[in-house]
Amino acid sequence: MHSSLTSSASETLLNRQADPEPVEVVNARSTSPILLVCEHAGQAIPRKLGALGLTDEQLAMHIAYDIGSEKLARNLAASLDCTLILQRYSRLVLDCNRPPESDQSIPAVSDRVVIPGNRDQTSSDRNARISEIFEPFATACKAQIARQSVQYTYSIHSFTPLLNDQARPWDIGFLYRHEKSRGADLLRLAARLWPTMTIGDNEPYRIDDESDWYIPVCAEKREIPHSLIEVRNDLLLTDDGCREWGGRLHDLLSQFMEINDATRS
Repeated sequence: MHSSLTSSASETLLNRQADPEPVEVVNARSTSPILLVCEHAGQAIPRKLGALGLTDEQLAMHIAYDIGSEKLARNLAASLDCTLILQRYSRLVLDCNRPPESDQSIPAVSDRVVIPGNRDQTSSDRNARISEIFEPFATACKAQIARQSVQYTYSIHSFTPLLNDQARPWDIGFLYRHEKSRGADLLRLAARLWPTMTIGDNEPYRIDDESDWYIPVCAEKREIPHSLIEVRNDLLLTDDGCREWGGRLHDLLSQFMEINDATRS
């Protein structure tokens, strides 16, 4: 079990010698037209926060990170030779796919699990998490999405098959809001390529300004094709599963870009 919860009273959160940098940008100089983001890749917790009062078993659950999402995203980025932005800290420390001012960005409870280290926070605690974890991530996302070579962007996630005792049967879901996202077209192509799969149209949830950050703030403002892609996490428990889904998404996105580029030309 991890050590017990420790105080975070100091203004500085991260120890630059002991804690990882909050953001990793893979293949930053790629000229590929596609940009990938993985907001819930990491499981790291700043040393100052101990284990947030949780056990190892709880920190291995979907509440702490998107299981398999990092391996899936890395496999996909390698096959597409594109840039990938990874967020390294647990979503329980700070959920970087939430607006930082949202109560959901530092949850006190997640899927019925109480997070002791997130209760009774001071404003300095919260500000440190935002300034040292969210802001570097947001800066990297805004810098990469601003590149004119980027013409498509996709956010890679995984979801739990069961949430609050409700089954979530989809193999994969595509989340989008606006016509310029071309999300509906991407979903239709996926349905043709994978006729035996259960594909969610804006499932397992819908994008919302109150609960999402990257798609509303970065992707939608560029008005380029995009989607938040959710793969059910029991399909990503092994390296083979992550490679298999990386291959599927590579084929899907490659064909989609070819079709879209041909339509525009």
